Amino acid sequence: MKPHFLFTVLGFIVLGAAPIPAHHSFAAEFDSKKPVELKGTLVELEWVNPHAWIHMDVTDESGKVTRWDCELGSPNLLMRNGWRKDVLKKGDVIIVSGAQDKDASNLASARTVTSADG
Repeated sequence: MKPHFLFTVLGFIVLGAAPIPAHHSFAAEFDSKKPVELKGTLVELEWVNPHAWIHMDVTDESGKVTRWDCELGSPNLLMRNGWRKDVLKKGDVIIVSGAQDKDASNLASARTVTSADG
């Protein structure tokens, strides 16, 4: 058996044993019957695959601040729709509309993101 063949087979075995993160559908994690509209301050925009994330602080009527994590599309999809990773800056006031996580945590799937001034 030739050495390069052995290395190729070994490579496939190693890759086959590596964990691959699961990608779940919208319906598996989010509830379209739980719409949310969040107005808050951007803490961080994570430009990562398979989904970009908005982390924001939302202040309710009583003054309590709650961190929300909002899932976006993939960076590639966002760029094809005109987004850039510098389109939002830390401290910007934004409004995110979407659907809340099924377990009612502070997690949402973002449908729209707008600046506070429209």
